[in-house]
Amino acid sequence: MLTADAQCVIPTDDLQADIPFFTKTLQMRMDTIYPADDPKVAVFSGHGISICIDKDAPGSPANINLLVEKPKDYASGKTELTAPNGTQFKILQKNPPLILPKTQHEFVVRRLVDKAPWIIGRAGMHYRDLIPNRLGGSIIASHIRIPDGGPVPDTVHYHTVGFQLIFCYKGWVDLVYEDQGEPLRLFAGNCVIQPPEIRHKVLYASDNIEVIEIGVPAEHVTTIDHDMELPTKVLNPEREFKGQKFVHNRADGSAWSDFRIPGFKCRDTTIAANTKNIAGVQVVRPNGAAIKSSKHNCDILFNFVMEGGMTLTASGQPPNELTSGDAFVIPPDLSTEYSDVSSDLELLEVSLPGEFTTYYDT
Repeated sequence: MLTADAQCVIPTDDLQADIPFFTKTLQMRMDTIYPADDPKVAVFSGHGISICIDKDAPGSPANINLLVEKPKDYASGKTELTAPNGTQFKILQKNPPLILPKTQHEFVVRRLVDKAPWIIGRAGMHYRDLIPNRLGGSIIASHIRIPDGGPVPDTVHYHTVGFQLIFCYKGWVDLVYEDQGEPLRLFAGNCVIQPPEIRHKVLYASDNIEVIEIGVPAEHVTTIDHDMELPTKVLNPEREFKGQKFVHNRADGSAWSDFRIPGFKCRDTTIAANTKNIAGVQVVRPNGAAIKSSKHNCDILFNFVMEGGMTLTASGQPPNELTSGDAFVIPPDLSTEYSDVSSDLELLEVSLPGEFTTYYDT
């Protein structure tokens, strides 16, 4: 591979005034300056960048972000600086901590028949937004599909997230994860959680693969890892990533038990236990018993209708007839009722936190 050094070229009207700013204020090193009798060009390096200040350069001043470990200890704590040549510098936190926005609660119903647009996203995947307002940035829920199967043009990467779920809705997809051994095939009805910063890669997908992806918060950074090769030589399935364990939950052989709402049964995916109750994921089906209306105290309660149909009635809202492909969010303390439930109804329920209290209307 051919290697080269890159420079950012910035014009100036007063090179002499720029020199102390770049060397003292920004603490960069001056590498070259010329000509000696009347300098017109100076090159400065530092913070992973090389900047060439040129009195004859065309164009306008630049905008540059400087990422530092301790912004308060840099440039007297200033977050924005302007060089004599007009270049704007923003001083930003390097590797900033993850901030989870406060949830803006709202009753949300998203129906497939409303024909929300499919957006082409990373690696050519098609995305449909299931929570348009994203509850104030606290969560993103995406219905993702890949129409044509085959190899996926993905790279080893990781996400800076608080929680992330991949539930295979239709088809299958091959994935590989850091410290989890050989690639796995995620079939319909199965799911994985991608703990914070676990390296992974999508390898191959069946035709018409569809998954439901949940990410907390809604806006999170995806970072490419250019050095790691997967699968890793180390096998460590019990490793914790920011306090969470990797989970590959399989539908086959999983036990069913009573759901939190009478009239339904559920299959727990063990995600609440492996995230230390950050989130819970359950697959829900009717059991033929009488259904009670209820409310809850969960911060975020998301549902996706995978099969069948039902009517969702919320206090103060008109009834919503739901079928497969529809999604809804029930805020805390809102009384709701599931009715007209088809025998083949199957819901995916995702809650944050994993354990919460359900109250039944009398």
